[in-house]
Amino acid sequence: MTFEIARITIDPARAADFEAAVAQAEPHFRADPGCTGFALQRVVEEPGVYHLLVGWVSVEAHTVDFRATENFARWRALAGPFFVEPPKVVHVETVIGEVGVK
Repeated sequence: MTFEIARITIDPARAADFEAAVAQAEPHFRADPGCTGFALQRVVEEPGVYHLLVGWVSVEAHTVDFRATENFARWRALAGPFFVEPPKVVHVETVIGEVGVK
């Protein structure tokens, strides 16, 4: 499994509206057959900075399959107006351990 981590920067004064837009966009991700999970995390030390974490069955499920869908267009229409710069996206794979498990 692959995780997309997108660092998203917004105007902190618009945080509540941004979070509401992402909540509206979540079903568009989850509807994709390649999506395995979804979370939005706020960076505590940096107001206005978020990490969008999305689980995918593969990098291609995100970068090729999902990005070609209407669901991706809907996500960008909802969240895109809040971006103060393009999101910085990386893909990671876990090699040791599990988050949330001791």
